[in-house]
Amino acid sequence: MMPRMSTLRIATYNIHKGVQGLGPTQRLEIHNLVHAVEQFDADIVCLQEVRGVHRKLAKRFAHWPAQGQAEFLLPEGYEAVYRTNALTRHGEHGNALLSRWPVLSTGHEDVSDHRFEQRGLLHACVDVGGEVVHVVVVHLGLLAGGRERQVQRLGAYLQREVPADQRLVVAGDFNDWGDRLHRPLQALDLHTFRGIRLATFPARLPMLHLDRIYVRGLTLRHAQVPHGKAWSRMSDHLPLIAEFGM
Repeated sequence: MMPRMSTLRIATYNIHKGVQGLGPTQRLEIHNLVHAVEQFDADIVCLQEVRGVHRKLAKRFAHWPAQGQAEFLLPEGYEAVYRTNALTRHGEHGNALLSRWPVLSTGHEDVSDHRFEQRGLLHACVDVGGEVVHVVVVHLGLLAGGRERQVQRLGAYLQREVPADQRLVVAGDFNDWGDRLHRPLQALDLHTFRGIRLATFPARLPMLHLDRIYVRGLTLRHAQVPHGKAWSRMSDHLPLIAEFGM
C-alpha cells in the first residue's frame, strides 16, 4: 500500500519550446531544462510550450533530442503525459505533465478561441498516495476576451469530467496581464495564493505573475519563484513552485 501524502509539491513552467533567442542568436536550452526540472523535486510538473517534434530545429541543432521534449525532461521514476495543442509548418507543440505518482487517466480538450491561436487543456487524474488528484495544465490565449471564454470552457470541462468532491489543480500560463481571471476562476471554486504576487514574466526582469496554480481541496504551505542568471536564460518565463497540504 502506498503511504498517504501530507504535502504535494507542484511546479509549473513555460519552457518556450526549449529554445531561446531569435535568428542566428538562437540557442538550445532543453539540456539545461533537464537539470531545472530535476531541481524542482516536485511531485507534479506542469509544462507549457513543449515540443513533440520540430523538423527544422532538429536539423539546425546537432544535439536536438531524438525523443519528444516531455520524455526528454522526464526525471527517473516519473511518467510523462503530453498532448499537442498547435500544429505548425515544421512541427507541433503543446502541454505536458510529469508525475512522480501513477497517472490513472488522461484527457485533452481543444479550447482554441480562434484559428490563429491553438490552445488546449491537458487533464490527468493522478493517484497521490492513495488520494485522487485531478491536474489540468493550461496555456491561455493572448487576448483578454478569448481568455475569459477559455475559462468558461474550462468550467464546462471540469463540470463534465471532474467530480465536485475530488481535489483539483489547474496550473499553467494564464497570460492574465490584468488579473481579470481571478473572479471567474473563484466562481469555479478554484483559488490561488491570497495576498501573494510571485512575478514570473519576463524572466530577466519579472514584473507579471502570468504563471499560476489554482487549487480546490488543497491548502497552500509555501510558494517560490527561483531567480538568478541561469533561470533567466532558460526561458522567457520563470517557474513557479508551491507546496500544498492535502
